[in-house]
Amino acid sequence: MPRLSDRVGKFTDSVIRRMTRISDAKEGSINLSQGFPDFDPPKELLDRLSEVAYEGPHQYSVTFGAENFRQALAVKAGKALKRVIDPEKEIVVTCGGTEAMIAAMMTICNPGDKVMVFSPFYENYGADAILSGAEPIYIPLVPPSYTFDISLIEEGFRSGAKAIIVCNPSNPCGKVFSEEELTQIGNLALKYDAFVVTDEVYEHLVYEPYHHIAAASLPGMFDHTITCNSLSKTYSITGWRLGYLIGPENVIENAKKVHDFLTVGAAAPLQEAAVAGLTLPDSYYEDLKKMYTEKRDYFLKGLDEIGLKHNVPQGSYFVLVDIQDFLDLPQFNGWSDLEFCEWMVQNIGVAAVPGSSFFRENVNNLIRLHFARSKETLKEALSRLAKLKDLLA
Repeated sequence: MPRLSDRVGKFTDSVIRRMTRISDAKEGSINLSQGFPDFDPPKELLDRLSEVAYEGPHQYSVTFGAENFRQALAVKAGKALKRVIDPEKEIVVTCGGTEAMIAAMMTICNPGDKVMVFSPFYENYGADAILSGAEPIYIPLVPPSYTFDISLIEEGFRSGAKAIIVCNPSNPCGKVFSEEELTQIGNLALKYDAFVVTDEVYEHLVYEPYHHIAAASLPGMFDHTITCNSLSKTYSITGWRLGYLIGPENVIENAKKVHDFLTVGAAAPLQEAAVAGLTLPDSYYEDLKKMYTEKRDYFLKGLDEIGLKHNVPQGSYFVLVDIQDFLDLPQFNGWSDLEFCEWMVQNIGVAAVPGSSFFRENVNNLIRLHFARSKETLKEALSRLAKLKDLLA
């Protein structure tokens, strides 16, 4: 067989999606690994989707996004970015936030470029850098508050890094970057004429007293920021695969070309239906925040009652749980976090993601759970996780 691309040997398949497959294979398992809700999208989207099923469109939309969808995106995103967004020149619609990120990376990176990635990181970022021909440079986020050393970022830019990827709020640790932190990063991007590529899919899932700030909204930063986002988490439609890029005209003009040859375009009927979500009143986002705050508090209280050590996410719907006490037990001696997660599916009936898949550093004592589930599901999951207490008795 001819030799395959060297790129594909530099990363594995998605461990997150692998854990979902393992969970699906175990009848009755509760999947708290891959972050998608088990409750319905807003009624307005479903009602409009049922109409679109008969009205259309059912053929290709404009490759970079249906006009009315881009217009609705421009209005909504403009509030967060604190500027008027041109829906013709500053937005391209993608097949989910996943494509938005790889399209951004392929637009700005040449083979041999360097891109900084915070660690822990959403697993796609490292692979995206490699697929675009770039070399990832990992900047540690230091627990428990997941702070970073700004001098390491300057060192990365000084060494020629083309960009830094900022997930805000962060997956998997739930960190919300402050205005001061984003300004520090932005000032360096301006100083070294580089890009900040942001992933803001959890922008509406931020818990008091924290607040989401879009990096592109900071002074002078719009022309140096590529904002990746999607509708998946905000409207509970992860399967619709509707994402988008927002950035300066010259970037978006070229990102449109990359997107066109990657996927041609996002699903036309789903774009039409999703306009109903983008035009929901501000009260929807307030209620969403309240709902997820209640889920977070309920789930973390349950983990506390079980005695599981965990961080307290400032945003997103993920929590990192420390399993070191279990790995110290004789029956798990020498086990990896992946092996422990696989054991949990079979013996506890709950699927988690091994933390090592998010860290560049040698971290083997964390697993990621999510709480984007109904209260009934979370209650049952906590009941099953309580079985872990017996191991430490």
